[in-house]
Amino acid sequence: MVQIPRTPDPAPPAPLPVPTSTDVARRAGVSRATVSYVLNGSGTVRISEPTRRRVGQAARELGYVPHAAARALRSGHSRMVLVTAPSYPAGPLYHRFLDELQWALGRLGYTVVQHGTGARGSHGDDAARAWAELRPVAVLVPGSGLRPDAVDLLRRSGARAVLTLGPETVPGAHDLITDHEAVGHRAGRHLYDRGRRRIGVVVPAEAGHEVFATPRLAGVRRAVAGTTATVTELPLAYTEGAAARLAADWGPLGLDAAFAYNDEYAMLLLRALQDAGLRVPEDVALLGADDLMLGRLLRPRLSTVHLELPSGRDLAALVDRAVRDPAAPPERHTVLGARVVHRESS
Repeated sequence: MVQIPRTPDPAPPAPLPVPTSTDVARRAGVSRATVSYVLNGSGTVRISEPTRRRVGQAARELGYVPHAAARALRSGHSRMVLVTAPSYPAGPLYHRFLDELQWALGRLGYTVVQHGTGARGSHGDDAARAWAELRPVAVLVPGSGLRPDAVDLLRRSGARAVLTLGPETVPGAHDLITDHEAVGHRAGRHLYDRGRRRIGVVVPAEAGHEVFATPRLAGVRRAVAGTTATVTELPLAYTEGAAARLAADWGPLGLDAAFAYNDEYAMLLLRALQDAGLRVPEDVALLGADDLMLGRLLRPRLSTVHLELPSGRDLAALVDRAVRDPAAPPERHTVLGARVVHRESS
């Protein structure tokens, strides 16, 4: 056996010196206090704009970044807003909302940190302790399942505001209510008003979607309550095979319309129905939700329920308000807008 000589591991590079506020002050020709006022965004001391620019330029040249933990010790709280992993599979609509929220909070001097709990939708004691360990000044919890004792733990750990974005109110938290039953109700009324009387509602077979799917199904049923219309629940896995099997059984089901959980499930079903020889909308009117761009490119163009989450700017303003006045009573707002966009498929 040929022995290959082992090359010695290279010595690790020496750590670079960490620039300090003293270095920034020396380069900018100002005091350390002035550096602190400028870089910590203090509005209590008047600093001229040329001085601010000089301090900022010196910090960039040196690669100086303020120490968040030290700043939190001085002020009594951090500027971190923690956004927890949602308790549902997040789609493009939520990601656009989160991007806007991060931008708006950044403009107000906050840093947004996204935190995964390891188990989707886990908002129990362990998750709340993990969030509290980071000492955020505010916590935003999308979805459902947050308990009042978790809110209390976060508040006692220094969070000045806890906000929820979901279908239910939580004592002690600022609540942004998303009424997904109204989404189903608008879909059901649209299909009924278009003359459809045997409506299927596609709900994902995968776990994790119930927080939206269940109230949307209830909303469709409420929309046609007291009429001759019927509503049939249609569990559907997000696979071509599952959609093909559902389309093959469409005849015995006797349905003349379908409202799908979202545009992606609607597009999956659309192709399967067409492959099975059914015409959309002549045989089956089809309606999705979320108003994705791709749905407008299909033939027929996909009708949908357009959803509007709260403005990231408005939510950032609420966070800032709550941080500045943590003793204020919790605010509650219904924030999910929904309107049907009628196109060719319905």
